[in-house]
Amino acid sequence: MVITGTLALALLPLAWLLSDLVSHGAAVIAHTDWWAYSQKGVLLSSPGGGAAHAMIGTLLQAGITTAISVPIGVLVAVYLVEYAGTGRLGRVTTFMVDILSGVPSIVAALFIYSVWIVLFGFERSGIAVSLALVLLMLPVIIRTTEEMLRIVPQDLREASYALGTPKWLTIVRIVLPTAASGIITGIMLAIARVMGESAPVLILVGSTQAINWDPLNNPQSSLPLMMLDMYKAGSADAVVAKMWGAAVTLVLLIAVLNIAARAIAARYSTAQR
Repeated sequence: MVITGTLALALLPLAWLLSDLVSHGAAVIAHTDWWAYSQKGVLLSSPGGGAAHAMIGTLLQAGITTAISVPIGVLVAVYLVEYAGTGRLGRVTTFMVDILSGVPSIVAALFIYSVWIVLFGFERSGIAVSLALVLLMLPVIIRTTEEMLRIVPQDLREASYALGTPKWLTIVRIVLPTAASGIITGIMLAIARVMGESAPVLILVGSTQAINWDPLNNPQSSLPLMMLDMYKAGSADAVVAKMWGAAVTLVLLIAVLNIAARAIAARYSTAQR
């Protein structure tokens, strides 16, 4: 009874939050224009337009972040579990990952700003946002992959070695597939986390109401940045509605990723059985 009550108490704020988001933003996202058009040529204080520019920016930035973070994170985790042992490099790497895990998003954004923009002279762009998000995603992927690799039974490795299989091939063909379910889930949850980060987009990229497919040049909007634009635009009914719509859209994208993560994990687990 106590556990059930505690669970209900923990779920109450979540249910309240979701119901509040849906009640305020459902009417906006119900229109097909919301998913097909941007806010280009539409006054922020006027009804109409959509969030396509923000959704495209969010997905592009998250995609670049994932393409960079996943290979690096998985390879670092494999090194820490399979090769590092008690060596000094392994201890230093673990220590640095622990530090990176606690770095606030604003600090990561300022670091990329000082290096990418001030030092190297590149302009503010979507790629700069992705680089900051890499710093936030990497420790999550490394830690998740590391834990999944550690729970793979050592007997599987030893059986593979006994058959004369090299260590690298054992990792590729035995260890990683066995831990794939947990690794994929961790990766997709890490993606969902960085998609909602606001500090990097506030510092590292300019705002625009038009669709920009080029993350290397010119301003590129995203859903968190669109919400900020609407907040600064005033309190007109259309502005508030669009702000709520952007919030609901972001939650929906993250929910889809979480559902996909669970589906993929269930599929791999079934295959392994």
